[in-house]
Parts: sequence; C-alpha cells; structure tokens
Amino acid sequence: MTQPTAYTGRPLTPMPGAAPTELRLVRLRRHARRLFWSAVVLIAAAGAVGFFTGNLPAPFEDWMLWSAAGAAVLLLVVLPFARWYAHTYTVTTRRVVEQSGLLGRHRTEISHARGYTIAERRGPVQRMWGTGTLTLSNGLDAPLRIRDVASVRLVHEVLADQVEVSQILAHRDAQTTPTTVVPED
Repeated sequence: MTQPTAYTGRPLTPMPGAAPTELRLVRLRRHARRLFWSAVVLIAAAGAVGFFTGNLPAPFEDWMLWSAAGAAVLLLVVLPFARWYAHTYTVTTRRVVEQSGLLGRHRTEISHARGYTIAERRGPVQRMWGTGTLTLSNGLDAPLRIRDVASVRLVHEVLADQVEVSQILAHRDAQTTPTTVVPED
C-alpha cells in the first residue's frame, strides 16, 4: 500500500513502517573511450590478416599470421573489453553497489539511508567528454569511487535526491513507530 497524495506527479511513498521496495534506477560503467586502443588493435589486426594472407614471405605460413593475430586480439581486445564490461556501478532506491571482477567478484555497497557526502572531480579530458569521477564517503567506510562516469552531473543529482528521500523516509518511520504505553497503577 502507498500513502495517498494530493499532489499529482509526486512519487508514491510507502506506508509508515512498511519496507520500501528496492528498484534499480541505473546501471553504469566507465566511459567506453577506454576501449579506443582496443578498437584500433582490432581494426589493425583485421587489416593485416586480410592483406598478408597468401602474401607472406617464404619462411612464414598463413597459420602463423592467424595465430599471432588471434593472440593479439585476445590479449589486447577481448580481455580489456571483458574487464570493462565486468565492472559495474548500480544505483538503486536503497543503495549504490559497485561490482567488479572476471573470475572472482568484488562487491562494495553504500546505503542511501546512512547518508554520505558526494564529491565530484572532473579533469580537462573528462570535461571534454562530459564525464567525471564521483566519490561517495560516509565517514566510516572506505570511500566508493564511481570513476569516469558519463553524465556525471545527472548522476550526482540522482544520488543526492536518493539520499534525501531515504533520510526523509527513515526519519518519518522513526517518528511514527508506535510505542507501547505501560498503564499506571
């Protein structure tokens, strides 16, 4: 159940004391410009294989060319892409989660209800691409850094709004918690 509201367009809030459902707002990755050199290597390897297949000097064979191109693509294209793809930042209505790792998973969470400060840093290259790094710190745990995220100002606003809403709901629930009254004799 949700509370009725007199304002149209206002998001519905859960009833006092009821646990709000956790919704995923956004899943982010670092900006894809980090894969530029991987794309250059892939294009160069494809061009080299296409040009040199059947045109190699006498001591070399085509399978050697294909093996070298395959190794270069695996090490310089596939692994960096897999590493980039496996590192995600998820913002939900309750928390921010950072997950990374190809084989072993590393997970870091920070709750909106506990509150945290948001620091935004943008270097010259990040300003040119519209990206930035957000540092979330609650004062107790190690800070969570959302590195090189696109639309950094929008993400900053969403995080600030989520902290505000979570703290309002936590305060409201703390105020409306029924207390037991012991009758006097």
